[in-house]
Amino acid sequence: MQLRRSALVARPATALFDLIEAAEHYPQFLPWCAGATIVARDEQIVSADLQVRWHGLKFDFRTRNPKRRPEFMAIHLERGPFRRFDGQWQLTALTPDACKVAFELDYQFDSALMTRLSGSMFDRIADTLLDAFVQRALTMPQLAPAAAPTLPPAPAPTSAAVEGPAPG
Repeated sequence: MQLRRSALVARPATALFDLIEAAEHYPQFLPWCAGATIVARDEQIVSADLQVRWHGLKFDFRTRNPKRRPEFMAIHLERGPFRRFDGQWQLTALTPDACKVAFELDYQFDSALMTRLSGSMFDRIADTLLDAFVQRALTMPQLAPAAAPTLPPAPAPTSAAVEGPAPG
């Protein structure tokens, strides 16, 4: 199945990217995600194991995702019950406080039995994934913009008495 979704979100692109990249928090807001473990993370890549448990659907998979914060993250399957599982997140800042998020996913289970047993349920999960991230972002408190640093008050000018010849 090929899926393409996009949304305009009243949150900074960095906030959405950080939410998408933080797979360890998925169980807090994705009802189908029973567990998520970060396997590796650095500036260029994040790899995670995800446990899917939803209405009798049960399987695990691992993705390895190259990233470029805050604009892009690819999704590549390392292991799991899929023949194909590739996608990407693209984020475009529209203003400092708003962005466009585009999500693409192309997947196919590796067996006809798995497709028959889980296909429609996983289709529903994939189809609502972008909405779940947008809703989560909108419920997260926004950080206030960083205030300009306050400097200590400048010392008051002092009047120095100039000594000179006394008036005569």
